Amino acid sequence: MRILGISAHYHDSAAALLVDGAPICAVQEERLSRRKNDPAFPLCAIECCLEQARIEPEQLDAVVFYEKPMLKFDRILTMALRGFPRTWRSFPRAMQNSLGGKLWIKGIIASRLGVRAERILFCEHHQSHAAAAFLTAPVQRAAILTADGVGEWATLTLGQGEIDGRGQARLEIARELRFPHSLGMLYSTFTAYLGFPVNEGEYKMMGLAAYGRPAYEELLWRIVRRTADGGIALDLSYFDFHEGARQSWSRKLVAELGPPRHAWQGIDPSTAEGQRYADIAASVQRVLEEILVDLARRLQRETGLEDLCLGGGVALNGVANARILRESGFNNLYVPPAPGDAGCALGAALYADRIHFGRPHVTLPDHPYWGPVVDDGELARIAAEDGLEAQRLSEPQLLRRVAAELAQGRIVGWMQGACELGPRALGNRSILAAPHEPAMRERLNRSIKYREEFRPFAPAVPIDQADRYFEVPPGGLRLGRYMSGVFAVRPQWREKLAAITHVDGTARLQAVDRAMAPRFHALLEAYGERTGIPVLLNTSFNLSGEPIVNRAVEGYSTFRRSGIDLLVAGDALVSKRRAAEALPEVA
Repeated sequence: MRILGISAHYHDSAAALLVDGAPICAVQEERLSRRKNDPAFPLCAIECCLEQARIEPEQLDAVVFYEKPMLKFDRILTMALRGFPRTWRSFPRAMQNSLGGKLWIKGIIASRLGVRAERILFCEHHQSHAAAAFLTAPVQRAAILTADGVGEWATLTLGQGEIDGRGQARLEIARELRFPHSLGMLYSTFTAYLGFPVNEGEYKMMGLAAYGRPAYEELLWRIVRRTADGGIALDLSYFDFHEGARQSWSRKLVAELGPPRHAWQGIDPSTAEGQRYADIAASVQRVLEEILVDLARRLQRETGLEDLCLGGGVALNGVANARILRESGFNNLYVPPAPGDAGCALGAALYADRIHFGRPHVTLPDHPYWGPVVDDGELARIAAEDGLEAQRLSEPQLLRRVAAELAQGRIVGWMQGACELGPRALGNRSILAAPHEPAMRERLNRSIKYREEFRPFAPAVPIDQADRYFEVPPGGLRLGRYMSGVFAVRPQWREKLAAITHVDGTARLQAVDRAMAPRFHALLEAYGERTGIPVLLNTSFNLSGEPIVNRAVEGYSTFRRSGIDLLVAGDALVSKRRAAEALPEVA
C-alpha cells in the first residue's frame, strides 16, 4: 500500500511517503523551495517522494492531510463570533487564509496530483502529532503527550498508544486542552514580545533564558493558572492572539512588563534592558517547564506506564524535555526528530496506515535521514566551474584529513547521504568545528551563522562516550540521539569544551550512534584519536534566515558566502585557496 502524508498552509509544509508501512521519503518543502519555513502546498516535496519511490500519483492508495480543515474553520468562525466586534479586523484575514487554502485542500490535492477524491483522507492535527511520536518510537506501549500552538481546537492532548501481539496499533486521546488556552501560544506570544520570529525564534528565547532569572514568575502564574484537572487556563486579558490582527499580546501585558523588543534591536544581557529581556525569557521558560513536568507526572500516575512519547512543537524545548525525563516518573522519553508540523506529514501517513486501514505495525528504521541524497559529483562539477579543485578521497583519507583540519581550528561544511527530517542537523547537513575555545563560538556567530551572540551551539559525541563529558540521566541518551535534551556539561570538561558549553553550564547534546550515522561516528572517533576528546561542535548547515542546505550546490553557495574553510559532500572535498583563519591546534 502506498500512502502519501501532507502538511501544508501554516508553516513547515512537508510530504512523506509510506510504501507497505515503511517510509520511503520524507522532506520539508523549504529544503527544496529554499524558502525558510515554507507554508505552501508542498508540490516539490511530493514530487521528491514520488520520484524516490518511482511511482505516479495515480498509483497512490491514499493521500492524507494532517488536519481537518472544517474543524479548524469552525474554530475560526466561532472565535470570531464570540469576540465580535473586537475581532472585526482579524476576521477577514482569517477567513481569507481559510478559504484560500486549507478549506479547499481536498480539491487542491485532487487537481494538483490527479488523485481521485475518495482516496483523499484527513487526520486530526493532534492525532498526526501523536502518531508521529508513538508509531516511530521503539516501544509497544506508551503514554502520549502532545502540545503546540493550536490544531483544529486542541492545543494539548494526553493519551496512550499500544501495539498488541498481532501488530494492531491503537491510539487513544483521553483528554485535551482547547483553544485559546495553549502552552504553545503562551510561549510564542513571549517569543514575539521579545522580538523573535514565531515558529522559528523559540530556540532563541530558550537560549536567552539561561542568561536570566525568573524575576517575573509571579506575574506569569497570574497570566497562566493551573486548573483542578491539571490543565491550564490563560488570563486572556493579557493576550490578543484570539481576537487581534496585529500582535498576540495586549496593552495590559506591556503595562506589566514594559515595552516589547523590536526585532532590529540587539540583545546584550550585560545591560539593564538586555537583562530584562533575559529575565522575561527565564520566567516563561520556568513556568512552561513546571506545567509540563506536572502534566507528565499526572499522566504517569494515571497510566502506570514507563515510557512517554512527546509530540508537537513544544517538544522541541530540550530544557523542558530534560526536566520531564528527570522528574516525571517515566523511565524513557521519546521525541521524534520532527515533532512539529513538518513531522505531521509522516504522522498522518502512519495514522492512516495503522489506524484507518488497520494494517499491522512495521517497526521503522531508527534514524531521521529521509530526504534527498547529496551528489558528491555535483560538488566536483560546480567547484571546477568556479576554479576550485574537488579532491576525491577514500573514507580513511577523508576522515584523517577532516579531523586534522578541525583540530587546526578550521570550520567544515559536512554533507553526507540523505538530509534530515526536522529542524536539526544531525550529522548529514552540518557545520562542524572544534568545541574547545570560546573564540570558536564567537567566530561562528560572527562570520558563519550571522546570528545573536547569546545563542549556544550543540556538541556531538559518540553515544558510548557521552556520559564521560555530560551528565546524562538514565534514559537521556535516547533524547540525545535527535538533540532533544539539554544536559549539564560535566564541570571538569567545561573549560575544554568552552565553545559548546552554554552560560548555565549546559549543552543540547547529540549522542551519535554508529548504526545510525556510521561516517559521522567515524569522524568523531578520528577527531578523538587526534585530540583526545571525541566531541565536535555541530550546528545546522545554513546561514541565518535560510533553510538548511539540501543539495551540494546549496552547500557550495553557503561555503562561498561565509567563513567556512572546507566543504565535504560525500567523498568530495573542496577548500578555499586563501589561508583559513585558524585557532591553535588542540594538543
